[in-house]
Amino acid sequence: MTGPESEEPLLRRAVCPGSFDPVTNGHLDIIARASRLYDVVHVAVMINKSKQGLFTVEERIDLLRQVTAEYGNVQVEAFHGLLVDFCKQRDIPAIVKGLRAVSDFDYELQMAQMNNGLSGVETLFVPTNPTYSFLSSSLVKEVAAWGGDVSHLVPPQVLAALKERLPRR
Repeated sequence: MTGPESEEPLLRRAVCPGSFDPVTNGHLDIIARASRLYDVVHVAVMINKSKQGLFTVEERIDLLRQVTAEYGNVQVEAFHGLLVDFCKQRDIPAIVKGLRAVSDFDYELQMAQMNNGLSGVETLFVPTNPTYSFLSSSLVKEVAAWGGDVSHLVPPQVLAALKERLPRR
């Protein structure tokens, strides 16, 4: 039982899903903003066995836990399968997604409508901070692989992990 008759308060819960390979300052901006709106924010790290990431799922989870520790209400874990199943298993009624551009909206709107149709889970779109509107994990990896400076695009822990993982060019 939840609500006024319950002894436990009803917690507002949301999930921020993604591959986070690696987590960027753009991801952190969305997670931080969600953490101010919800009592508990689950960061769900997608497991895609057909894709080879730069970082393992365990490494991504570890980095995310490090860089979100200050928020206090963020839980990081992996998921495999449908995001709506992840939400159902944890009683999460909302998905928070950052939008960088109109092209993101086209795809994310389809996903939001499908997720809602499958399970009733709502999607909240948060416009990305303009500072990060161009930013993606793929671009960070590519620039870092060529020796470019990505220190302003990722948290220090991620920068250190990138420098360790990528060979110098």
